[in-house]
Amino acid sequence: MNKYLIFRTDRIGDFLLTAIIINSIKRNDPNSFIRVLASKKNFDYIKSFENVDDVVLNDKTFLKQLSVLSILRKDSYSALIIHDNKKRSKILSFFIKSILKIKNNPKSTETHILKVKDIIQKLNLDFEEKDLDLFKNRLTTKLKTLPKDYIVFHFDEKWIHNSYIDHYQKIEPTEDELLKFLNRLSQKTNMDVVITTGNKTPIVLRKIIENNNFENIFFLENQSFLEVESTINNCKLLISCHGAVSHIAAGSNIRQIDIIDTSYDYSLWSSHFRKYECLNRSKFYDLTNNILNLLDS
Repeated sequence: MNKYLIFRTDRIGDFLLTAIIINSIKRNDPNSFIRVLASKKNFDYIKSFENVDDVVLNDKTFLKQLSVLSILRKDSYSALIIHDNKKRSKILSFFIKSILKIKNNPKSTETHILKVKDIIQKLNLDFEEKDLDLFKNRLTTKLKTLPKDYIVFHFDEKWIHNSYIDHYQKIEPTEDELLKFLNRLSQKTNMDVVITTGNKTPIVLRKIIENNNFENIFFLENQSFLEVESTINNCKLLISCHGAVSHIAAGSNIRQIDIIDTSYDYSLWSSHFRKYECLNRSKFYDLTNNILNLLDS
């Protein structure tokens, strides 16, 4: 049995790129054993993937690093993949037995999907488009409170100017602007709108929730990431600022409108996304008009 060890000690969205490699390994080598070294941010989420046989939580403290190393050294691996490019991962890898050790070139300007395909090639495996279907083996039960057909509008800190990257174009809406957009979006698509948030509901959205009653707009707060995943996996369209949720829609081949900033080349991350459209960040009034116009296409 071939054993693979993958280092992914960063975030959830980053792991969803690695999930493509894991799909390829399991498709080419169904009896393989895959272990992932994870961070506190993605440990529980990675554990929910059936294609991952074991997940080890990494810790930055020296003594716990030694404990982690003792676990990893119990096996010899066919391949070790450092997919997070972390210095500590590279150091740990020196003490682990593996026939093949693969790491990304951090200076490479290639898109991340080309880097993924390069890793798969180095494993002497083949890549197929169906490897992009990240959630085909997962149970994504639809929440009973959700409507039959709906759009997800993911409104998190990336929409709030003082809560995100300062030099990005400001897109923060007023309460009135956000309220009008939600109603226009529902009317335009003739579908219900489900609003998901990040770890903390933005104040402007909190005011709308407290001061209004809606028949066609639903608010979901304090969801776990697995619940957010399930909500998106059952929707017809995702509208969001680029992040982990964008990778969920791509992994389920769901149409998405991705809001991005011109100061960064997001195509490095999204070149493999399907049913994908993007709009540059702009003032909320102009941005929402562009979103609604895009829905006509």
